[in-house]
Amino acid sequence: MSLFFIIFFVLYGGMHFYAFLKVRSAVALGPSAVILIIIFMLVMIFAPFIIRMSEKFGFEYSARIMSYIGYIWMGVLFLFVSSSFAVDFFRLLIHLFESSFQRDLHYLKPSPALSLFIPFVLSVSIAIYGYFEARNIRTEHITIKTSKIPQEVGRLRIVQISDVHIGLIIREERLKNILREVKKAGPDILVSTGDLVDGQINNLIGLSGIFNDINPKYGKFAITGNHEFYAGLSQAVDFTKNAGFIMLRSEGLTVNGLINIIGIDDPAGRPYGLFREISESELLSKFPRDKFTLFLKHRPLVDKTSFGLFDLQLSGHVHKGQIFPFSIITKIYYPVHAGFAEYSKDSRLYVSRGAGTWGPPIRFLSPPEVTVIDIVHENIP
Repeated sequence: MSLFFIIFFVLYGGMHFYAFLKVRSAVALGPSAVILIIIFMLVMIFAPFIIRMSEKFGFEYSARIMSYIGYIWMGVLFLFVSSSFAVDFFRLLIHLFESSFQRDLHYLKPSPALSLFIPFVLSVSIAIYGYFEARNIRTEHITIKTSKIPQEVGRLRIVQISDVHIGLIIREERLKNILREVKKAGPDILVSTGDLVDGQINNLIGLSGIFNDINPKYGKFAITGNHEFYAGLSQAVDFTKNAGFIMLRSEGLTVNGLINIIGIDDPAGRPYGLFREISESELLSKFPRDKFTLFLKHRPLVDKTSFGLFDLQLSGHVHKGQIFPFSIITKIYYPVHAGFAEYSKDSRLYVSRGAGTWGPPIRFLSPPEVTVIDIVHENIP
């Protein structure tokens, strides 16, 4: 975690420095304005730390206010820096063209003031749109035909939620909206593929009870994500169990003789000594292959040695980048960062965009989702 924080603060501090330079180049600032901007930016850089400490010492209301200010600013700043890079790249192309062809194209170059104004208006506009997009839960449907579901059962409906991030920002209203979609789907099985809670888990009393209205026929199952370990594993597990989920920590079971459900711990538990170490293929091999095998794994990475040992892996974690263009980076690291993929030996992967948000309560080109998976016998039309 210490390396993560070092990298985070270096990158986040660099974004603030870049934004500061853009403002200085476009606007004549007096000493007082410069000092105020520097103080504001320093507070925003350390806002995640301030938020965590505020909640830790019982200042929950202050922590929630700071969460909205600090994380919305984080989203706006990311969009501003991304937009500014695009404008700067355009200016560079014009400059290179001028140098190569000895042409004067200064009239095509945005002025420093315009180079600040365009990204600012664009980032604020997208942030406002993204705030509402993050609240617009969509239901995604996929159907998988297989001979491993008894024909007399016909259809088994699994509903997946992932990356809800219940905490300071995702509270009762947002959680009820998510679970309304779950209830509407009428699941036979409900699964949570990690990050049900956020890093700030204090004072979530009562929120777990909201899950009590959902009682699928064959139960509710959950795994750890990285944030369960950041939050404090014992608290996260207690919350999840109080919500009615069976925690699968590198273990599994055959449910009602119909389906194998297997879950593996997120490797974020390793530094804490809490990761239950077992190879995926070894774990999956313990279960009967004539049953449909549902594999719950938070991160959308597929172990090729496990092909043929699971029928469907459900994952999350990536949020499809949450805010474009960050999705370009997640796509590079995770070849399947959202949606459905098929592999050899009838093994499949579905990656949820997640139902909540981490950090900024903003989504752009990555709407939140609840996923409905129908496992249907192959002879049923």
